[in-house]
Amino acid sequence: MAEELELKPEPEGGEELTALSSMEGSRMKNLGENSKLKSDEGAVYDFWLLSVAEAGLIKEIRTQILKDAAKKANFPGFRKGQIPPYAQPQITTFAVQEAVIKTVEAGVEAYGLKALPGSDGEIEVQEDVADMAKGWKNGESLTFTTKFSAILDPEKKSQPADTEETTDE
Repeated sequence: MAEELELKPEPEGGEELTALSSMEGSRMKNLGENSKLKSDEGAVYDFWLLSVAEAGLIKEIRTQILKDAAKKANFPGFRKGQIPPYAQPQITTFAVQEAVIKTVEAGVEAYGLKALPGSDGEIEVQEDVADMAKGWKNGESLTFTTKFSAILDPEKKSQPADTEETTDE
């Protein structure tokens, strides 16, 4: 495995959540209510997520970007369909960025949350995506942390990690 990118430290406090469906290598914390954002569907909370963008997903996205670029791109000095070496790092960065977004979307689903629409639903990757892409090698998964705001999906409510689910009879 390549040199590990140093992750930003986990925020203090917050309540760790338990995934409703499997998301290996991930941890989610509810950092509390966000008083600046509002939603018609309920209170908006800030979340921290530690997760892994799987190597296969990054490779799949990168391959698709390369195919699209080969069809549409026209680089001066290169035959149509040829992607110059100087464009490769950008393509890798786009692939890593897209894989991170898809992984966070999967995390939102796995932990019983609902994403916010528009710019309120933006994710903030704590590490530098360009640095992540530079260090990425084919076949390698990338660990990263993000912060974002979302609402708790009442239909899929995630339980805090340290409490047992109880049923009322």
